[in-house]
Amino acid sequence: MRCAEKTPLVDALGEHGREETNMISRLWHGWTTRDNADAYEGLLRSEILPGIHRVAGFKGALLLRRDGKDEVEFVTLTMFDSMEAVKEFAGEDYEVALILPGARKLLARFDARSAHYETVLRIE
Repeated sequence: MRCAEKTPLVDALGEHGREETNMISRLWHGWTTRDNADAYEGLLRSEILPGIHRVAGFKGALLLRRDGKDEVEFVTLTMFDSMEAVKEFAGEDYEVALILPGARKLLARFDARSAHYETVLRIE
């Protein structure tokens, strides 16, 4: 259930670092073996994520990593100012995960589809 009114956060946070927004956040998970994790992270850092900034409406990205006993989980959260910008990045079937051939070789498994969320509040 969505809140009818936005709760003020000024008391706890002040105005600094608070932004109410209507961005779209794209969430995706991929897993590698422990042996491929550093190579995959390097590929994301050097080739894949830097290229997204060329998409009009791209607002930023987060790369999360969690090392497990047998595998390493990666989560990407990319942010766009509209669903149109997401479609410019991902195509008309925008939920389909975009996996480059070099990345596919390093991944043990991955989400076939990305999830999209309305970002209603961003705190930094």
